[in-house]
Amino acid sequence: MTSSRLKFLVDVGVGTGVEELLLARGYDTKTVRSIDPRMDDLGIVRLAHSEDRMVLTMDKDFGELVYHSAASHAGVLLLRLDDANGEEKRLVVEEILAAHQERMKNCFCVYQKGKLRIRPCPPRWVV
Repeated sequence: MTSSRLKFLVDVGVGTGVEELLLARGYDTKTVRSIDPRMDDLGIVRLAHSEDRMVLTMDKDFGELVYHSAASHAGVLLLRLDDANGEEKRLVVEEILAAHQERMKNCFCVYQKGKLRIRPCPPRWVV
């Protein structure tokens, strides 16, 4: 990653606790909730890419979108925390960023069962 910090676009399902955490830690953060809560996944990826933001989501459909479409992106962090409450999500995101943020930009990252997988993705053109 370059010397700049990650910027985020937080999907609706992630919750306000994580949004508040990112803002409190000084991350440049926008929320789908405040822009258009009904925005579709491709719209989210396009907006995030245009503003060089990593999408933070709990929606598994983003994997399909990133790997099997022509959508460019600045990274996706998929949290597989189906039964987690807001505090658990906050703790996981805080731990991920403390340990891995330097390697996450432009990557597809999946957190599941206490582990983070980081896969670099080749840049693509926006459709």
